[in-house]
Amino acid sequence: MQTVGKPTQPFKLPAKSQPLKIVALGDSLVYGHGDPVGGGWVERVRCRWMKDPHTGHVLYNLGIRGDRVSQVAERLEGEFRYRGELRNQVPDLIILSVGVNDSPRLGQLNGRLFTDFTVFEQQINHLLNQAQQLCPVIFIGMVPVDEEKMPLLGCFYFNHFDQYRYKEATKKACNNFSIPYLDIFDLWLDRGEDWLRLQLTSDGLHPNLVGYKSLLKDIIDWQFMTKLMTDIQLF
Repeated sequence: MQTVGKPTQPFKLPAKSQPLKIVALGDSLVYGHGDPVGGGWVERVRCRWMKDPHTGHVLYNLGIRGDRVSQVAERLEGEFRYRGELRNQVPDLIILSVGVNDSPRLGQLNGRLFTDFTVFEQQINHLLNQAQQLCPVIFIGMVPVDEEKMPLLGCFYFNHFDQYRYKEATKKACNNFSIPYLDIFDLWLDRGEDWLRLQLTSDGLHPNLVGYKSLLKDIIDWQFMTKLMTDIQLF
């Protein structure tokens, strides 16, 4: 497995006169689990872009609940190749958001990690290298959990300590590949525990309706998404 690639030039959006084709791949944060009204942040962006079929970008939601980094890597190229819409064309941008499902401990607070940390470091580097060979990439980081609600499903002990380690490994890898990374974990923790609890569903893992609205705002305020949003002036 190839785990390390040479960093490319600084991130730059494709210069195209027509709307971009964008694929968002990852776990339940991409899928939008927990938002029965708007369908999550990806769906909310997609619907707003659809308001203008001539200038709004095309966005495919390719999130799968429970996916870990290795599973996204397995399906990445196939998902990408089938979203070009026209013959011999492929998407212009990949949005990745994955990693939280690798981080829990199993069975007990000090149980083994679902994905060994060293293995995770190799897998995230492989995924980013693989994605960057296809087109420009940006990465949306994981949301912090409510530790008091753990374990999830009586088995998965998500916690901030391990989330931070996996988040930092992802952030470091993105930096090595010159891939823009939005650190949602630190951003949300800085707003306080009371604020955080209001953003999450009763399972303590997934954002709720309010949380996805907050997440959407954080994403569209990010410099690497702002240009995509303001190009069509829907916000």
